[in-house]
Amino acid sequence: MVFEALGYAGGYAVYRRLREREGDALNDERRWAVIAAAAVGALVGARALGLLEQAPKIGLHWSDWLRPGGKTIVGGLLGGWIAVEIVKLVMGVKSRTGDLFAVPLCVGIAIGRIGCFFAGLSDDTYGTVTTLPWGVDFGDGVRRHPTQLYEFVFLMGLAWVLWRWMQRPHGEGQVFRGFLAAYLGWRLVIDFIKPQPVVAGLNWIQWACVAGLVVLGANEWMRRREIQTV
Repeated sequence: MVFEALGYAGGYAVYRRLREREGDALNDERRWAVIAAAAVGALVGARALGLLEQAPKIGLHWSDWLRPGGKTIVGGLLGGWIAVEIVKLVMGVKSRTGDLFAVPLCVGIAIGRIGCFFAGLSDDTYGTVTTLPWGVDFGDGVRRHPTQLYEFVFLMGLAWVLWRWMQRPHGEGQVFRGFLAAYLGWRLVIDFIKPQPVVAGLNWIQWACVAGLVVLGANEWMRRREIQTV
């Protein structure tokens, strides 16, 4: 919980700094409406995908929505993205509004992954058994891939790339979509070394990543078609 709180605080601090430096196409009222939608959508999405992921182990019951734990970052990102698009449609906002969130999300998730690492076996984010020298014993005498630390390193590198991207001319919304595509692609790959139940070769988080990448690819194709027809 400590690192989760630090992740939220760190991500918000980076967001405030970027908004002051880069400016914002939305006024305060609309920006806070977008943030609220993202928060609610993230909460629902993280919980829904988390319960679906755990269903092969513990079953799926309505009462589990009230049980602590069982949340996923991928579900949170996709749920937040969907909720923001719905709210923007209702408000009539046509601009893409996610670029300011890309680097803060990297920083916040990275800090949270440190907490996942220290939580050990109880957090269910560790990797499969390994004989590599950097394998970590989380307390049961078995050395496993420290996938939480792999993700920390990946996210900090991605944050640097996205920050540099923001300093250069770029299309509206492209930085956020680049972040989302990179993170979904990362999770699609790294989850192959996580001991989660699979359905048709992939776990539920990986299937969610595939769905998100397909939608992002379709949106990018449509965007390029629009540019070509202008």
